[in-house]
Amino acid sequence: MKTKTAILVLFLSMIVTASYAQEKSKKQLRAERKIEKEKQIASLVDSKEFVFIGRTALGQGFRSIDLTANSNYVEFKPDKIKSEMPFFGRAYSGVAYSSRDGGLNFEGSPKEFTIEKGKKDYQIKATVKGDTDVYTLFLSVSFGGSSTLTISSNNRSSISYNGEIKAIEKKEAK
Repeated sequence: MKTKTAILVLFLSMIVTASYAQEKSKKQLRAERKIEKEKQIASLVDSKEFVFIGRTALGQGFRSIDLTANSNYVEFKPDKIKSEMPFFGRAYSGVAYSSRDGGLNFEGSPKEFTIEKGKKDYQIKATVKGDTDVYTLFLSVSFGGSSTLTISSNNRSSISYNGEIKAIEKKEAK
């Protein structure tokens, strides 16, 4: 009877040990998720088709402004860039502060669209001529996905946004 119990205990301990040996540690799972996120970001940047969603705005001389309650985005495509971003800053000339023109709302073909891969991030630069102004966009995308977008124009002070990039959602045909 003692040998049967000893064999049973030994057998059960081998099963439990084998199941723990096959489990991945939290550190390994975190490293795998990080690698997967880096691959997704690289794929988005290489495709040149993605959307920047802002979480906070940092106007010159202003404190950080939360944008999570507002709809805001800049859609990047090789043939068109469309911006619907709020603006908090100083306008110099030629800017009408109506409800439509209060933000950085423009759309156009980029005159310049370059992507450079650095040691820790991607640097994207684009220049777009809108209806009344020329906009220069600098987007820094870390390999982990966090991003900083700075928009400069001739008629307004520069403004920066912190956020992330995502794939462009396809609109369903009705």
